[in-house]
Amino acid sequence: MFSAMRANAPWNVDGPLLWGYYFSAPTSEKLDQIASELESKGYRVVGITMPQGKPRLQVEKVETHTPASLDARNQEFYTLAGRNGISYNGMDVGPVQVQEVK
Repeated sequence: MFSAMRANAPWNVDGPLLWGYYFSAPTSEKLDQIASELESKGYRVVGITMPQGKPRLQVEKVETHTPASLDARNQEFYTLAGRNGISYNGMDVGPVQVQEVK
């Protein structure tokens, strides 16, 4: 993924980027609990949507990752999801907009 981004993305892969993370659950109540926990850890809650009728939580945070640190973050979220009876569905990434930098 990082090799492809370095070759194709019009942003600095080795700097701060906006990382979005996605979780799903049978009910939005479980996602509300996770949203609060992640918000307390500095993630911005984008919201809970209902694609295909299934609740999905999106959170995001400006972070700088390496392949190893992104793998660690993904493992952390798989563990969090498993502990709470929900699913971690992965992430996406994009450039940081000026208003997102803190």
